[in-house]
This record gives sequence, C-alpha cells and structure tokens, in this order.
Amino acid sequence: MTAKEFLNQGYRINEHIDAKIGQIAMLRELATKTNVVISDMPRGSNYDNSSVEKTIIRIVSLEEEVNKEIDKLITLKREIMEVIEQVDDPKERLVLNLRYLNFLNWESIAVKMNCSVRNVHIVHSKALDSVVVPR
Repeated sequence: MTAKEFLNQGYRINEHIDAKIGQIAMLRELATKTNVVISDMPRGSNYDNSSVEKTIIRIVSLEEEVNKEIDKLITLKREIMEVIEQVDDPKERLVLNLRYLNFLNWESIAVKMNCSVRNVHIVHSKALDSVVVPR
C-alpha cells in the first residue's frame, strides 16, 4: 500500500459515513410523511400495517452502521496521526494533517498556509516521500 493510499483511507470512510447519514435523513423524512387513515372498516389479514415500523428499523440499523464506521474512522485517524507525526518537516506535517485528517481541498490548504496551490502540491509530494506506511 502506498503512502497516499494509506492516508486516503480516512477520507473514504468519512464519505461512507456521510452517505449513510444522508440515507438516514431521507428515511426519517419518509417516516414523517406517512398518512394515517382512520376507518372503522376492517382490514384484510395481509394488510401491511408496519411500513413505518420497517422504516424505523432501517433507520436504527443504519445508525448502528454509522456508529461502527465512526469507531473505525477514529481508530484509523489515530494511526494516520501517528504516521504523520513521524514526518520531520513541520510544513509537510501540516499539509498531511490538513489534507488527510481535516479532509481539506488543495485551495483551502493553500489559504491556510498562505501559499500557492502549486507550492502545496510540492510540499505534499515531499511529505508523501517522508511517510512510512505501517505494515
């Protein structure tokens, strides 16, 4: 595994978490949009009265998945922090922290470092060469 692949793992997990949180929000909205019809007419035995229940179960299941993913992300971020701390140059460490722990884009990193995007790419390239990927 290359240094870049190792460091990018956190971003991918974060994206999965965000996607699942979006799904939860949609399911919650769906669950609140259900209409209740009050009727004294008896329903057939195969009437599905549990669509809201199924939605709630799905929400709870997704929330459990998100919590597991968050735990995984926290553990991975600790590992990534330890690897980044091994880099000697402070500028290189800063670029790696901003990119792989804060998930900032290149332009935002350049603004924070008060330099050009090209310079950020140069520092990033040197930083990747300094990273020792754990086995």
